[in-house]
Amino acid sequence: MSLLQKAKARPDQVVKVVDTARTLGWKSALQKVRNRLESPYPLGYSAAGIVIAVDPLNTRFQVGDRVACGGAECAFHAEMIAVPDLLASRIPDGVENWQAAYTTLASISMEAVRQSNSRLGERVLVIGQGLVGLLTTSLLKASGARVMATDFLQPRLDAALAMGAERVIQSNQSNIAEAVLEWTEGHGVDAVLLCIGGKGKNASDLAISCLRDRGVMVIVGMHDAELTWKSAYIKDIQVRYSRSYGPGRYDPNYEWGSHDYPIGHVRWTENRNFEACLQLMKSGQLDLAPITTRSIEFENVIGVYDHLDSELGVLITYPNGASVPQSSFQAQKLFSAPNVALQTLNHACNTLDVIGAGNFARTMLLPHLKGELTFGTIVNRTGLSANHVKQKFDFNRASTDASDVFSGSAGSVVIATCHHLHAPLTLLGLAADKHLFVEKPMCLSRDELTQIDQAVLRTKGSLMIGFNRRFAPATQELKILLESISGPKSLAYHIFAGSLSPDHWYAQLEQSGGRIIGEACHFFDYACHLLGTPIQVTAQEVGRHAFPDSMTAQIEFSDGSSAQIIYSAQGDAAFPKESFRLFGSGFVAECENFQRLTIYRNRKQRVFKFSSKGHAEEMNAWLKFLKGKSIHPLAYPEAQQSMRLTFAAMDSIRESRTIAI
Repeated sequence: MSLLQKAKARPDQVVKVVDTARTLGWKSALQKVRNRLESPYPLGYSAAGIVIAVDPLNTRFQVGDRVACGGAECAFHAEMIAVPDLLASRIPDGVENWQAAYTTLASISMEAVRQSNSRLGERVLVIGQGLVGLLTTSLLKASGARVMATDFLQPRLDAALAMGAERVIQSNQSNIAEAVLEWTEGHGVDAVLLCIGGKGKNASDLAISCLRDRGVMVIVGMHDAELTWKSAYIKDIQVRYSRSYGPGRYDPNYEWGSHDYPIGHVRWTENRNFEACLQLMKSGQLDLAPITTRSIEFENVIGVYDHLDSELGVLITYPNGASVPQSSFQAQKLFSAPNVALQTLNHACNTLDVIGAGNFARTMLLPHLKGELTFGTIVNRTGLSANHVKQKFDFNRASTDASDVFSGSAGSVVIATCHHLHAPLTLLGLAADKHLFVEKPMCLSRDELTQIDQAVLRTKGSLMIGFNRRFAPATQELKILLESISGPKSLAYHIFAGSLSPDHWYAQLEQSGGRIIGEACHFFDYACHLLGTPIQVTAQEVGRHAFPDSMTAQIEFSDGSSAQIIYSAQGDAAFPKESFRLFGSGFVAECENFQRLTIYRNRKQRVFKFSSKGHAEEMNAWLKFLKGKSIHPLAYPEAQQSMRLTFAAMDSIRESRTIAI
């Protein structure tokens, strides 16, 4: 699609772009869009192979097991993949690897059959005989249903007969509704399964016309159905959507956290559907030979995409003998009393490695460092993304193993991963005497902070946290004013964070730490940067959520200053994402999104306009330190203080009392 076509197809994403532009400016928003659109995405989500390494905490699998794997986020077309526990199932004896490679596709069809609730002897129409439709036809036959299949292409109908269809109809040459009525003695079918793509009402109108009264229509896959109200109402039909492989799909706690559903409450999860499909393959009830067009080696697969209209199931094979070394990413645990260290100018660092190749790093960090340092290794969870960033930013090497950057001589490392990895990677980096830039938050707990305190004492490296708002041009202008103002001050900082999508990684507490630690730490740090040393905080959650995503905090500082921070998921997008007012002796400063700063003083107002929230300036300041031209731009005690304030605010929310810092 062109950019305009993509915008029309995803208006929700257009709204996000506009919101980003209002906050960061159009230049930064456009760069984020370009980075996202140019990022490659791996293909594939149904595979089978041999286990060559197992996570130490896993107890279900052993090296050498044959497994079927699923998941558009992991079961890629690749020689080597890494999958979470519940997206893999052991292949039983009697099932070949090539058969097991169909497991995920078959489970999509199996879940659709379950949604249709088809019983022995019932008659079902399957519209669309692509790969999923053909597997659906076979599974309906195995369940005891009688199947009529329809498609435009005769070769697919021939395959449908081989897969168990009792009758087939070529949809562009016959009146399907009449054929269905004749086949069902005038009653109509019990269920229709739409195994097609596209959108519109033609397919759903056809389905309704073929259904008996109170029949079931199941929408399988990406079909955007439109219903003609009267015909659906008169027949009192049920419309059901079949969500991919079954219960558990799109639930990160199930898929990535391996939190299985009790069988007494959820009989058929996606993993149990995998197992059921594999057993049907073993018994011969699911025969995959009629739909397997050919097998091809991975190195020759590109040409297949030119002829997909004449293919059904194409098996991709890979060379044997792949191996991977076992490695441990456990950071050494260091416990001691907290202390601090200041960095001096007795170093110079010209090499940079990066862990985390997400859109934030590609947009907000790396463009400001490119050309200033020698880019060494880029590390990411997926090799495809790592290699893309390697090529885009001229890194020397791409890797998926974070330990690769902590060996060898001292250098600098950017850590821009999910939050739960910040502390373990920081400890490894400090132990290796690296100069680290770690995106906020520094860590997710006081225990981790204590370990980092001790590691900072021992290292010859340094640690900088990504509190970028300190470095924003609006902040620098404000600091000039504050140098001439004595006495306590009052800060009121309002943040409209917006509601959080349930599938956003920030909603996964094990990864993000939640929005207060993961995001509001920015604003606690900013209050400390302007007002000094905090001595106590009183915080209150707004609402009653499983984990706080809206809160109000009142902070008292050692010189009598105070700050109020309102961080809210509730509001309206027309309101600025960030705005604050600072009151002091003889002045008021008002700032909106760090783009507009208004200073009221001597009965006059001065307006300053800026285009940066501080990311570029933050990177430039760190570069000067790395090159030995300046002291460290964010001393560790200041970053430590901001994290202690953040943890105190969380304690205040939990305990409903004021917490001393």
